[in-house]
Amino acid sequence: MNLMRGSLRTTSVRAAVAANVRDEDDGDSAALPGAGDARDEAAYRYGIVLLLVLILVAFSIISPTSSWSRAIGLSIEVVALVVVAATSKAPAEHRRAQALLVAVLGAIVAILIGTEVVPIVVAFAASGIIAAAIPITLVGGVMRLLRARGVTIQAVAGALAVYLLVGVLFAWVIGLTERIQDTPYFVQQHSVTSSAAVYYSFTVMTTTGFGDLTAATRVGRALAVVEMLMGQIYVVVVIGLLVGNVRGRGR
Repeated sequence: MNLMRGSLRTTSVRAAVAANVRDEDDGDSAALPGAGDARDEAAYRYGIVLLLVLILVAFSIISPTSSWSRAIGLSIEVVALVVVAATSKAPAEHRRAQALLVAVLGAIVAILIGTEVVPIVVAFAASGIIAAAIPITLVGGVMRLLRARGVTIQAVAGALAVYLLVGVLFAWVIGLTERIQDTPYFVQQHSVTSSAAVYYSFTVMTTTGFGDLTAATRVGRALAVVEMLMGQIYVVVVIGLLVGNVRGRGR
């Protein structure tokens, strides 16, 4: 009988200890910051954004000037903006709502542009607004990524995407300037096409300067100088520092 009582007591003590351990584990899990939010954390996919911007640049140069090409170009911009919005630091529900709103509005505008329901001016304005919204949103996301995880490949991809988007924005400014002023923007052409604007913008920003297109006015030359300086400073300072830190982490 004494042996049975001793074994029962031992079993009860073991059960109590196990229950206390389970309770402590549950309490620790609940106390961990963000323990239940791991599934809601945004994944940074700036490599996809970089790829989309590269496709946008290439498509803008090779595509003809038409309504459907403007609609496709705008659609690529919208997809890039959706990816950036979906990787923001906002809660998962807000990210989904923002991405869905951008996608729906972008699809509607692209259809209206492709079917020529809206004038070219509206298409031009929509393209410029989205082209400006992407890098503004992207810079904030890259800064958050750098603070949270340091320099990563995704951060470098995001910085490169911003660099390309600056060239796209300058191409938009060139088109806007040509529409405002009375004289042609280029010496060699009477009007600025989207293809020519993007091509010229990137030859200026990379200081390639083939010479087949040159600015005809003082405003055009001033824009060219500003773009050249911004492009070179960005590559040397921002991209150089990021790539250098990636190599340092690899060692």
